[in-house]
Amino acid sequence: MRVLLVEDDIELQTNLKQHLVDANYNIDVADDGEIGLFQGTEYRYDAAIIDVGLPKLDGITLIKTLREQEIDFPILILTARDSWQDKVEGLDAGADDYLTKPFHPEELVARLKALIRRSAGKASPVVNNGPFSINTSSLEVKKGEQVITLSGTEYKIFEYFMLHPGEVISKTVLTEHIYDQDFDLDSNVIEVFIRRLRKKLDVDNQFGLIETLRGQGYRLTQIPKTEQSDE
Repeated sequence: MRVLLVEDDIELQTNLKQHLVDANYNIDVADDGEIGLFQGTEYRYDAAIIDVGLPKLDGITLIKTLREQEIDFPILILTARDSWQDKVEGLDAGADDYLTKPFHPEELVARLKALIRRSAGKASPVVNNGPFSINTSSLEVKKGEQVITLSGTEYKIFEYFMLHPGEVISKTVLTEHIYDQDFDLDSNVIEVFIRRLRKKLDVDNQFGLIETLRGQGYRLTQIPKTEQSDE
Protein backbone atom coordinates (compact mmCIF):
# COMPACT_ATOMS: atom_id res chain seq x y z
CA MET A 1 0.00 0.00 0.00
CA ARG A 2 1.18 3.53 -0.78
CA VAL A 3 0.78 6.19 1.92
CA LEU A 4 1.33 9.95 1.97
CA LEU A 5 2.88 11.28 5.20
CA VAL A 6 2.60 15.06 5.69
CA GLU A 7 4.60 16.03 8.78
CA ASP A 8 6.96 19.00 9.28
CA ASP A 9 8.73 17.60 12.36
CA ILE A 10 11.63 15.90 10.56
CA GLU A 11 12.56 13.68 13.51
CA LEU A 12 8.99 12.42 13.86
CA GLN A 13 8.63 12.14 10.08
CA THR A 14 11.75 9.99 9.82
CA ASN A 15 10.69 7.80 12.73
CA LEU A 16 7.18 7.24 11.36
CA LYS A 17 8.43 6.58 7.85
CA GLN A 18 10.75 3.84 9.12
CA HIS A 19 7.97 2.16 11.13
CA LEU A 20 5.65 2.27 8.12
CA VAL A 21 8.30 0.90 5.77
CA ASP A 22 8.92 -1.90 8.28
CA ALA A 23 5.16 -2.58 8.16
CA ASN A 24 5.39 -3.10 4.38
CA TYR A 25 4.09 0.31 3.25
CA ASN A 26 5.57 2.55 0.56
CA ILE A 27 5.81 6.09 1.91
CA ASP A 28 5.95 9.48 0.21
CA VAL A 29 6.67 12.40 2.55
CA ALA A 30 5.89 16.10 2.49
CA ASP A 31 7.27 18.76 4.87
CA ASP A 32 4.45 21.29 4.51
CA GLY A 33 0.82 21.55 3.49
CA GLU A 34 1.44 22.96 0.02
CA ILE A 35 3.70 20.05 -0.94
CA GLY A 36 1.19 17.68 0.66
CA LEU A 37 -1.59 19.12 -1.48
CA PHE A 38 0.46 18.72 -4.64
CA GLN A 39 1.35 15.12 -3.74
CA GLY A 40 -2.19 14.25 -2.75
CA THR A 41 -3.71 15.56 -5.97
CA GLU A 42 -1.05 14.33 -8.39
CA TYR A 43 -0.50 10.76 -7.18
CA ARG A 44 -2.66 7.80 -6.18
CA TYR A 45 -2.56 6.85 -2.50
CA ASP A 46 -4.24 4.23 -0.35
CA ALA A 47 -4.22 6.56 2.67
CA ALA A 48 -2.67 9.73 4.07
CA ILE A 49 -1.35 10.76 7.49
CA ILE A 50 -1.60 14.51 7.96
CA ASP A 51 -0.39 16.63 10.87
CA VAL A 52 -2.75 19.47 11.79
CA GLY A 53 -0.02 22.05 12.53
CA LEU A 54 1.66 22.34 9.13
CA PRO A 55 3.48 25.36 7.67
CA LYS A 56 2.31 27.16 4.49
CA LEU A 57 -1.04 25.30 4.46
CA ASP A 58 -2.45 23.95 7.70
CA GLY A 59 -3.65 20.36 7.94
CA ILE A 60 -7.34 21.19 8.26
CA THR A 61 -7.31 23.33 5.12
CA LEU A 62 -5.31 20.66 3.33
CA ILE A 63 -7.90 18.00 4.16
CA LYS A 64 -10.80 20.26 3.15
CA THR A 65 -9.13 21.03 -0.17
CA LEU A 66 -8.47 17.37 -0.92
CA ARG A 67 -12.08 16.45 -0.17
CA GLU A 68 -13.38 19.37 -2.25
CA GLN A 69 -11.42 17.88 -5.16
CA GLU A 70 -13.20 14.55 -4.51
CA ILE A 71 -10.04 12.79 -3.39
CA ASP A 72 -11.40 10.08 -1.14
CA PHE A 73 -8.51 8.04 0.25
CA PRO A 74 -8.75 7.62 4.05
CA ILE A 75 -6.99 10.26 6.13
CA LEU A 76 -5.55 9.92 9.63
CA ILE A 77 -4.81 13.24 11.34
CA LEU A 78 -2.14 13.86 13.98
CA THR A 79 -3.08 16.44 16.62
CA ALA A 80 -1.42 18.17 19.56
CA ARG A 81 -1.97 16.87 23.10
CA ASP A 82 -5.49 17.56 24.45
CA SER A 83 -6.49 19.65 21.43
CA TRP A 84 -10.07 18.39 21.05
CA GLN A 85 -10.83 21.30 18.73
CA ASP A 86 -8.30 19.96 16.21
CA LYS A 87 -9.93 16.53 16.38
CA VAL A 88 -13.40 17.89 15.75
CA GLU A 89 -12.28 20.25 12.98
CA GLY A 90 -10.26 17.50 11.34
CA LEU A 91 -13.11 15.03 11.33
CA ASP A 92 -15.55 17.69 10.10
CA ALA A 93 -13.10 18.57 7.32
CA GLY A 94 -13.13 15.00 6.06
CA ALA A 95 -10.56 13.05 8.09
CA ASP A 96 -11.47 9.48 9.03
CA ASP A 97 -9.56 9.04 12.29
CA TYR A 98 -7.10 10.84 14.55
CA LEU A 99 -4.17 10.26 16.88
CA THR A 100 -3.11 12.60 19.68
CA LYS A 101 0.59 13.27 20.17
CA PRO A 102 2.54 11.67 21.70
CA PHE A 103 1.54 8.21 20.46
CA HIS A 104 3.12 4.83 19.85
CA PRO A 105 4.03 4.22 16.19
CA GLU A 106 2.56 0.72 16.53
CA GLU A 107 -0.85 2.26 17.23
CA LEU A 108 -0.54 4.47 14.16
CA VAL A 109 0.26 1.45 11.98
CA ALA A 110 -2.71 -0.48 13.42
CA ARG A 111 -5.12 2.43 12.85
CA LEU A 112 -3.80 2.92 9.33
CA LYS A 113 -4.32 -0.74 8.47
CA ALA A 114 -7.89 -0.55 9.81
CA LEU A 115 -8.64 2.56 7.73
CA ILE A 116 -7.35 0.97 4.54
CA ARG A 117 -9.34 -2.23 5.20
CA ARG A 118 -12.54 -0.29 5.86
CA SER A 119 -12.06 1.80 2.72
CA ALA A 120 -11.94 -1.49 0.81
CA GLY A 121 -15.08 -2.72 2.59
CA LYS A 122 -13.20 -5.15 4.84
CA ALA A 123 -13.73 -5.11 8.61
CA SER A 124 -11.51 -8.04 9.60
CA PRO A 125 -7.71 -8.14 9.20
CA VAL A 126 -8.21 -11.49 7.49
CA VAL A 127 -9.36 -11.12 3.88
CA ASN A 128 -10.67 -14.21 2.10
CA ASN A 129 -11.23 -15.19 -1.51
CA GLY A 130 -12.26 -18.82 -1.91
CA PRO A 131 -9.47 -20.94 -0.37
CA PHE A 132 -7.07 -18.00 -0.38
CA SER A 133 -6.61 -15.64 2.56
CA ILE A 134 -4.29 -12.90 3.73
CA ASN A 135 -3.88 -11.53 7.24
CA THR A 136 -3.10 -7.83 6.88
CA SER A 137 -1.82 -7.71 10.46
CA SER A 138 0.58 -10.66 10.39
CA LEU A 139 1.16 -10.48 6.59
CA GLU A 140 0.46 -14.22 6.40
CA VAL A 141 -0.89 -15.72 3.17
CA LYS A 142 -2.70 -19.06 3.11
CA LYS A 143 -4.25 -21.43 0.60
CA GLY A 144 -6.62 -23.44 2.72
CA GLU A 145 -4.50 -24.35 5.75
CA GLN A 146 -1.23 -24.17 3.82
CA VAL A 147 0.93 -21.12 4.50
CA ILE A 148 2.33 -19.68 1.27
CA THR A 149 5.66 -17.88 1.52
CA LEU A 150 5.79 -14.71 -0.58
CA SER A 151 8.49 -12.12 -0.99
CA GLY A 152 7.79 -8.59 0.22
CA THR A 153 6.89 -7.32 -3.24
CA GLU A 154 4.81 -10.41 -4.05
CA TYR A 155 2.84 -9.85 -0.85
CA LYS A 156 2.23 -6.18 -1.65
CA ILE A 157 0.85 -7.06 -5.08
CA PHE A 158 -1.32 -9.88 -3.79
CA GLU A 159 -2.64 -7.78 -0.91
CA TYR A 160 -3.62 -5.04 -3.35
CA PHE A 161 -5.47 -7.59 -5.48
CA MET A 162 -7.21 -9.09 -2.44
CA LEU A 163 -8.42 -5.66 -1.32
CA HIS A 164 -9.71 -4.91 -4.84
CA PRO A 165 -11.27 -8.19 -6.04
CA GLY A 166 -12.92 -8.12 -9.45
CA GLU A 167 -11.40 -4.76 -10.36
CA VAL A 168 -9.29 -4.29 -13.47
CA ILE A 169 -5.93 -3.02 -12.23
CA SER A 170 -3.40 -1.67 -14.69
CA LYS A 171 0.33 -2.30 -14.51
CA THR A 172 0.82 1.44 -13.89
CA VAL A 173 -1.53 1.45 -10.89
CA LEU A 174 0.19 -1.58 -9.40
CA THR A 175 3.60 -0.02 -9.90
CA GLU A 176 2.52 3.27 -8.32
CA HIS A 177 1.19 1.50 -5.24
CA ILE A 178 4.15 -0.74 -4.55
CA TYR A 179 7.17 1.29 -5.64
CA ASP A 180 8.64 4.72 -5.01
CA GLN A 181 7.78 7.60 -7.34
CA ASP A 182 11.00 7.39 -9.33
CA PHE A 183 10.53 3.73 -10.30
CA ASP A 184 10.50 3.03 -14.05
CA LEU A 185 6.81 2.65 -14.89
CA ASP A 186 7.68 1.00 -18.20
CA SER A 187 9.49 -1.86 -16.53
CA ASN A 188 8.17 -5.38 -17.11
CA VAL A 189 8.93 -6.30 -13.51
CA ILE A 190 5.20 -6.44 -12.66
CA GLU A 191 4.70 -9.19 -15.24
CA VAL A 192 7.51 -11.17 -13.59
CA PHE A 193 5.89 -10.92 -10.16
CA ILE A 194 2.47 -11.84 -11.54
CA ARG A 195 3.97 -15.02 -13.00
CA ARG A 196 5.57 -15.83 -9.66
CA LEU A 197 2.29 -15.32 -7.82
CA ARG A 198 0.45 -17.61 -10.21
CA LYS A 199 3.12 -20.28 -9.78
CA LYS A 200 3.05 -20.08 -5.98
CA LEU A 201 -0.69 -19.62 -5.42
CA ASP A 202 -2.51 -21.21 -8.32
CA VAL A 203 -0.60 -24.22 -9.58
CA ASP A 204 -1.89 -25.47 -12.96
CA ASN A 205 -4.19 -22.42 -13.08
CA GLN A 206 -6.85 -24.35 -11.14
CA PHE A 207 -8.77 -21.23 -10.14
CA GLY A 208 -7.69 -18.78 -12.86
CA LEU A 209 -6.81 -16.61 -9.88
CA ILE A 210 -5.18 -13.68 -11.67
CA GLU A 211 -6.54 -12.87 -15.10
CA THR A 212 -4.64 -10.90 -17.72
CA LEU A 213 -6.78 -8.48 -19.72
CA ARG A 214 -4.74 -7.56 -22.75
CA GLY A 215 -4.16 -3.85 -23.01
CA GLN A 216 -5.91 -3.19 -19.68
CA GLY A 217 -4.11 -4.94 -16.86
CA TYR A 218 -4.99 -7.69 -14.41
CA ARG A 219 -8.00 -8.80 -12.38
CA LEU A 220 -8.31 -11.05 -9.33
CA THR A 221 -11.01 -13.66 -9.89
CA GLN A 222 -13.66 -13.69 -7.17
CA ILE A 223 -13.90 -17.30 -6.02
CA PRO A 224 -17.05 -18.55 -4.24
CA LYS A 225 -16.53 -19.49 -0.59
CA THR A 226 -17.64 -23.05 -1.24
CA GLU A 227 -14.98 -23.60 -3.91
CA GLN A 228 -11.98 -25.16 -2.25
CA SER A 229 -8.62 -26.42 -3.36
CA ASP A 230 -8.15 -30.17 -3.86
CA GLU A 231 -4.79 -29.93 -2.13
